[in-house]
Amino acid sequence: MDAGPGRPLTVDADVHQSLPDLTPHLPRHWRERWAQTGLGVGTGYHNPRGVLRQDTLPPDGGPPASDPLFLLSDHLDRYAIDYAVLTGPFVLPLGHDPDYLDAVARAVNDATAAGWLGVSRRFRGSVLVNADDPEAAVAEIERCGDRESVVQVLMATTTREPCGRRRYHPIYRAAAERGLPVALHPGAEGAGGAAPPTPVGYPSRYLEWHSLLPLTAMAQLASLLCEGVFEAFPDLRVVLVEGGVSWLPSLLWRLDKNYKALRDTTPWLRRLPSEYVAEHVRLTSQPIEEPPHPQQLEQVLAMVDAGRTLMFSSDYPHWDNDNPEVLFRRVDPAVRARIMGGTAAELYGLDGPPPPEQLPPHRSGGAADVLQPTGYHE
Repeated sequence: MDAGPGRPLTVDADVHQSLPDLTPHLPRHWRERWAQTGLGVGTGYHNPRGVLRQDTLPPDGGPPASDPLFLLSDHLDRYAIDYAVLTGPFVLPLGHDPDYLDAVARAVNDATAAGWLGVSRRFRGSVLVNADDPEAAVAEIERCGDRESVVQVLMATTTREPCGRRRYHPIYRAAAERGLPVALHPGAEGAGGAAPPTPVGYPSRYLEWHSLLPLTAMAQLASLLCEGVFEAFPDLRVVLVEGGVSWLPSLLWRLDKNYKALRDTTPWLRRLPSEYVAEHVRLTSQPIEEPPHPQQLEQVLAMVDAGRTLMFSSDYPHWDNDNPEVLFRRVDPAVRARIMGGTAAELYGLDGPPPPEQLPPHRSGGAADVLQPTGYHE
């Protein structure tokens, strides 16, 4: 699909492809476990209507977002999206068997390369890593990071320690050496061996759990800043996926103000925290906050310098995904063009529209029932 003369690129920075059968990509000794338990225990927080849109089931069968040709037709072609950054069916929880989770990460990466990245150049991949095993994560980045169409490293926002700590630095070094951003994605908060998803414990309701996911993004960003990660790795870029947007100004106001009085507690920092964010951190738009008055969102976008820091994402095929046709329509056209694709194109090295492709036609339309995949979703 050609972007067309004069039309800016549109890049969806968060599309969840489904991988219904990982067993061919797993070592034989892990296949039975995967078939029986998948990733194991879930978060315990459930949307009673499911997390996947009922209209995204491929007409020829399979779970939502399991057919790359249907996804191209149903989502990218429908909304004139040039590229989709694939973020996989799940992120990895904190488990008690790192060897198993390492194997699952490798299987996801191989299944994505075989079943998606080879189908269309409009798909760009993420290297899923088990950040709880940094040595194995580095090995996976070295194994997959140079693959064509791979554009970032993907890890869960749920980590054993705040992600600015030194134990994670080898992951950032390996990613930065390859020019790959590191994306932090929610979904495993409170799952497996993770701490409670909020500082005051476990919520009772899915509504609470889902609405409070930005807390993890805030804590991880503060850790990255205060631990001096961006001084240690000046070429590193971090993407906060599905963590919200409106909290960023107030957090940076507090950090900047307190840094001026407490800079001797972080002597490795050379600039205000907000300056590091402007250079090193990007956020995805979904789920965008929806204040009662549209101008309030415009004010928030101005506060976060959205033309520089924010990237459009749909979160397809999840229940709360955002429609690109109606998103940011009141925003200045130049800023909107940056949000919808310009910033992501720079970050991911997308120099222009994808080349024309000859793919078999695929009919649109989904089925009524939703199949729940194995894994953790927000």
